[in-house]
Amino acid sequence: MNESPTPHRRRPRYAGTHPRRFAEKYKEHDPARYAEEVRKIMERGKTPAGMHRSICVAEVLAVLRPQPGETAVDATLGYGGHAAELLRAVLPGGRLLALDVDPLELPRTEARLRAMDFPPDTLRVRRSNFAGLAQALAAENWPGADVILADLGLSSMQIDNPERGFSFKVAGPLDLRLNPERGRSGAAWLTALTEAQLAAAFAENADEPQAGAIAQSVFTTQRQSPITTTRQFADAIRAALGKREREAVDLSVRRCFQALRILVNDEFGALDAFLRHLPSCLLPGGRVAILSFHSGEDRRVKKAFQTGERAGDYAAISPEIIRPGPEEIRANPRAASAKLRWAVRAA
Repeated sequence: MNESPTPHRRRPRYAGTHPRRFAEKYKEHDPARYAEEVRKIMERGKTPAGMHRSICVAEVLAVLRPQPGETAVDATLGYGGHAAELLRAVLPGGRLLALDVDPLELPRTEARLRAMDFPPDTLRVRRSNFAGLAQALAAENWPGADVILADLGLSSMQIDNPERGFSFKVAGPLDLRLNPERGRSGAAWLTALTEAQLAAAFAENADEPQAGAIAQSVFTTQRQSPITTTRQFADAIRAALGKREREAVDLSVRRCFQALRILVNDEFGALDAFLRHLPSCLLPGGRVAILSFHSGEDRRVKKAFQTGERAGDYAAISPEIIRPGPEEIRANPRAASAKLRWAVRAA
């Protein structure tokens, strides 16, 4: 007896032509199928949900100078835009090792890159924090790399997904973990911190001038009822700022989300470990480029490069910050805070 065929299931219909919920944005999640709609979104200076627009691509390629036959590393794979350009540049004969700690986005990005028809053996993908670059190179039996890139910013698809808890614009759980399978969430951290520790995190991780008052407000709210969502956290921050201008308040909210995210993921600790082992991960004459997005990161990169140059590890370092041009910022406002620095390993 023949089994009855599986009935055809239509895509769920949503109210309106432009659904607001992240999970319902079917056009943006399938850019190849809805290329025209995605193009229109990008022309308005917005990043489609579920996508990421790589920043300073031309500038990164200019300072890294990847050549055919070289080995390259994208230590923070993200959406894969930088990785694809690096791999194209080192072919034929070259290879790329890509690392990312995010277990949700990594397989999606690898699938996108594999679909670009690069020779399979030229792309290696590993789930790892960029702090583990030395171990990843050793696992691949690479003595080092000619080119290394680290893009320290969040990917847009992480920011846009309310389930990840990185943004206050849409309500979601206060998670903030780059790897949601490990460690404590942002909400769990708030229950463990003292008011003084929270104030220190706001000040040290985000240079928030109202750190003390905000920490007091968050701590008071937390004692009355546990903060578990992005909206609750944002409201507690706003409550400390009174009737300030909306732009100033939103800036403080972004800073505090950033500060808690850095704490949750130990981002400064990971960056310090990466910078400490970086010279030994570069082949003689190898080049590294690092994109950072706030002053705490940039200070660490600048200091590490200067120290490495004095020690003879680097033959040259960037004399100043490289920033995205005005056209890129107009097309992608999320690029505005990007800072690019580079260094060259001594021969």
